[in-house]
Amino acid sequence: MSLATRNGTGPVEAPVAPPKVVRQRRTRPGLLGLAVLLIALGGLGAAFAVTSVRATGSYLAVARPVEVGRQLSPADLVPVQVAGGQGLKPVPAGRLDDVVGKRAAVSLTPGTLLTMAQLTDDPLLGPGQQQLALGLGPAEVPARELHPGDKVLLVSTPDDDDTGPAATATRFEATVIDTATGQSDTEIVLYLALAVRDVPAVVALSAQKRIAVVLTEAA
Repeated sequence: MSLATRNGTGPVEAPVAPPKVVRQRRTRPGLLGLAVLLIALGGLGAAFAVTSVRATGSYLAVARPVEVGRQLSPADLVPVQVAGGQGLKPVPAGRLDDVVGKRAAVSLTPGTLLTMAQLTDDPLLGPGQQQLALGLGPAEVPARELHPGDKVLLVSTPDDDDTGPAATATRFEATVIDTATGQSDTEIVLYLALAVRDVPAVVALSAQKRIAVVLTEAA
């Protein structure tokens, strides 16, 4: 490029502008490491999701309330599909036959998964106790429903042939183990745990129809 001077002399070469230098952006090692970390976490999340799906299985859940000490029946349980249930150690649905007949060691709530730790094979009989069965009529049962673990009091009633002053009633403490329907639809069989020393007297009173049952404490 040339410019003309005012006095008509020859062209004079103008100074040439230096070229612009474009600086290259530097890559920060920290940002690169963060990107790699995010990609790795994304892969782990996808792997966890796939593992959870693969861990889905069929387990036993409680279908209705079960009181402490009551034996489980098939109607008390229902199979459910659960993802990732291994950590909870629930009972697989295929083991239904293994748990039916076992007693509830704790109260079982509907909608919860069943675990073997909630069940027991041990009877409700304590040391120095024996089991006794009483056949009662509807009016002789102290509550509409009695449950395992309920505390009852067995009270002797006067003899019908006794015309003298009323004798002092004898009392025996007992614990309900189970209930069942008797030979007739109106009879209720009450299975009780009571002290060994009280069994002969209670058996004699029961044979004479001279015993009353009083509920003292619900389980």
